[in-house]
Amino acid sequence: MASSNDTVVLPAPAHDQTYVTISALEAGQLTLPERLFVTDADPERRATVPSLSFLIRHDSSNLVFDLGLKRDFSGYRGAQQHHIAQRQPTSVSPDAAESLRKGGLDPKDVDMVMLSHVHWDHVGTPGDFTNARFVVGSGTMHLLANGGGPLYPSEIFNPDELPADRTSELPPVRKAEALRAFKNQLKELEWKPLAGFSASIDFFGDGSLFIIDAPGHLFGHINLLARTGPKKWVYLGGDCCHDPRILSGEKGIALYDDGKGGLRSVHADTDAAAATVETIARLLKQGTVREEGGSPVEVEVIVAHDGSWARANRAAFLPGHL
Repeated sequence: MASSNDTVVLPAPAHDQTYVTISALEAGQLTLPERLFVTDADPERRATVPSLSFLIRHDSSNLVFDLGLKRDFSGYRGAQQHHIAQRQPTSVSPDAAESLRKGGLDPKDVDMVMLSHVHWDHVGTPGDFTNARFVVGSGTMHLLANGGGPLYPSEIFNPDELPADRTSELPPVRKAEALRAFKNQLKELEWKPLAGFSASIDFFGDGSLFIIDAPGHLFGHINLLARTGPKKWVYLGGDCCHDPRILSGEKGIALYDDGKGGLRSVHADTDAAAATVETIARLLKQGTVREEGGSPVEVEVIVAHDGSWARANRAAFLPGHL
């Protein structure tokens, strides 16, 4: 039986609680060499996995979390295309916009696009979403324009990736982010601790959708924790890890040669990424998650490249839902 220190406490529902509806979207596929992502891997094994996107409906608002791959690779810069060449085979059909249309929603009717981070396989084709506001983690616009150090040079990002006049950054969580903050900042939002996470934002202000600061993978990396029904929550983990076996503890985060005489992982800060994974993994422990003053609740955790989840949950894709 879990001790009180193991218990994760989520906010109690309001009397008239609002819930969100989440539908998965196909948004392209890429191929990952397993040795770069998990420990004790077969050095020859490569897995073709999805880059999942999600439609989140809140009252009359349509929000899309992550956009997957671009359908036209000419929209990537040369250094990005060099990296993509190492992730073949890839597939770009359907992309996020096509998946929305197939499910009965025009991309023009999307009110907001929120990106977990701005790696090439998550930025998709922002130009499809002509009426949407874009929301990104603090420091993201600086990262797109300037890169993030020797392992994340500016060449692997596109400074014009997002429409500056329709993009807002979340407020800084850490002091270093404040130095890189974009002028268009959602200052009215406030980070608060939640369920073991050091920083979260109640995005709609009604307890239905929380943005979670999820440091480690890339600067500005965020996740979402959504209330989808009585006693039911969903955690969208983006690239907190690239294989669900890391969350279960069966595998660890792989380290490999960084080409500069040291070791690195696929994360900008491996220690921070491991700490984020550890916090998320607590949501998966049977019987340890409950709402304030209530009984245990279920939290479904989905990471962006989980092919097993995608194959097992076809009914969760638009026009269906989780």
